[in-house]
Amino acid sequence: MTKLTPARDCADMAELRRQIDDLDQMLVELLATRAGYIDRAVELKSQNGWPARIPARVDEVIENARAKADEAGLDPDLIEGLWRQLVEWSIAREARVIHEV
Repeated sequence: MTKLTPARDCADMAELRRQIDDLDQMLVELLATRAGYIDRAVELKSQNGWPARIPARVDEVIENARAKADEAGLDPDLIEGLWRQLVEWSIAREARVIHEV
């Protein structure tokens, strides 16, 4: 994984933008890794006869994301919105394979 230069150490906008671009690449790679876990969840849910949407787990994921955002000094409402979109995308991905749609 690329080592990022701390924002305060970026000498100019060009360097700062390179760091943001590198960070965006890392985030995309992490999201792709997360999608792999969603694919595995489909396999396990199918084996157990579980639905794609498990409301208690959705609530747990959202609350975890909000708490981690707060700990990191980020706006929990922003993170909740992003995570709700991510979770809904994940559930739709699972539902298509489990044939719930």
